[in-house]
Amino acid sequence: MKATRSAEQGADALDRQRIDKWLWHARVVRTRSAAASLVGAGLVRINGERIDAASRPVRPGDVVTVALDRQVRLLKVTGFAERRGSATDARALCEDLSPPRPAEAEPPTVGLRERGEGRPTKRDRRAIDRLVGDPREG
Repeated sequence: MKATRSAEQGADALDRQRIDKWLWHARVVRTRSAAASLVGAGLVRINGERIDAASRPVRPGDVVTVALDRQVRLLKVTGFAERRGSATDARALCEDLSPPRPAEAEPPTVGLRERGEGRPTKRDRRAIDRLVGDPREG
């Protein structure tokens, strides 16, 4: 007896999935078209090999490298989803192998400066105007 085409596709769907669908299901990008754009731009690699087609299948155990938002993410494929689910469901689809981000330097404190540095206060400006002579006066 021959297996039907839909049964064959169902079996294949369990062991592989298109990279654009997987990136969208794993919540790496917000839309599937954004995933396809990343792949088309050459910003996605599977097992170190640059891919250029969004239809390229990804399998469990593959390592996907994505250059996104000034950082590189390494994701190991652990599963697939039929539909896009919640963020907790998305975490089950991959294992993050990315190195930890370096700690960012503390932002400078705003408003603290030494006296006499920076822009003059209104009082200082009026004193300068009296000394130099106000250009608005006559």
